[in-house]
Amino acid sequence: MRETKSSFSRTKKKYFEFLKKQEIYGQPFLNKTNQLKKFYLPISEQIYSNYLINKNCLIIGLSGAQGTGKTTISKILKIILKIKFKLNVVSFSIDDFYKTLKERKNMSQNIHELFLTRGVPGTHDTNLLKKTLRKILKRKFSPIKLPRFDKAADDRLPEKKWVKIKKKPDIVIFEGWCVGAKYQKKNLRKPVNILEKQKDSKLLWRKKVNKELKNKYKEIFKLIDKLIFLKVPNLRFVYKWRTLQEKKLRMYSKGKKIMGKKEIHRFIMHYERVTRDMMKDLTKTADVLIKIDEKHRLKNMKFN
Repeated sequence: MRETKSSFSRTKKKYFEFLKKQEIYGQPFLNKTNQLKKFYLPISEQIYSNYLINKNCLIIGLSGAQGTGKTTISKILKIILKIKFKLNVVSFSIDDFYKTLKERKNMSQNIHELFLTRGVPGTHDTNLLKKTLRKILKRKFSPIKLPRFDKAADDRLPEKKWVKIKKKPDIVIFEGWCVGAKYQKKNLRKPVNILEKQKDSKLLWRKKVNKELKNKYKEIFKLIDKLIFLKVPNLRFVYKWRTLQEKKLRMYSKGKKIMGKKEIHRFIMHYERVTRDMMKDLTKTADVLIKIDEKHRLKNMKFN
């Protein structure tokens, strides 16, 4: 597609407007124009080139540890693909497909207490997620509804508040911390943190999470056409950035209960095993690898 000055100007304008709104709730973005030209435009151009091959809906997976900026990046790519390339783009998070609080309470009582905490494989409604993605991919498209999850209330919103998609998308950006994760073939026995050591001494939780990745999640992730992985410098920054994320949530949540520092630290322990494994696996296998630096900026990028 031939780029015009006007299309780039409109894209750049919307990009800057979006970042300005985001800065209200967090730190200012640095090197905005450079980041646009060096990262966001090349990724968008690659997505568009892949779409042109058969002009059928593409599912783009966007994966990375908590607080890496997946939702922000997803929205930026959506702006570029919509304005510059005139594509119909739908984006959603795996987080919106969490099981209800009632369902997770049942899991905690019947399988393992740690399944009360949302996040790990096994706590998503995989049947609903797979059904949704397959409906989107059908050549004869019918309107669908995307669920929404209220993190402050720790529960799924009622169906009347779900988002209706009326037109078949050209691109789906499917983001989430464990998107593309693979099951572990060994090393489940040794605990990676105090949570596993104290609360999962019989390995029931770890084995169930791994089984979910091997079966139900593997089926879903097969539907992804291209995977983008955001790699953090180390896990220490996951805690730091998840804390900032919680502060933003506090601004949006209108007085609802938000996690404190100790709660966040314990919360992240649930994700640690799979996150560590993804940092090893997806660094090698993701279609696009983006490294995040200590200041939360996109540092460099590699197309595999």
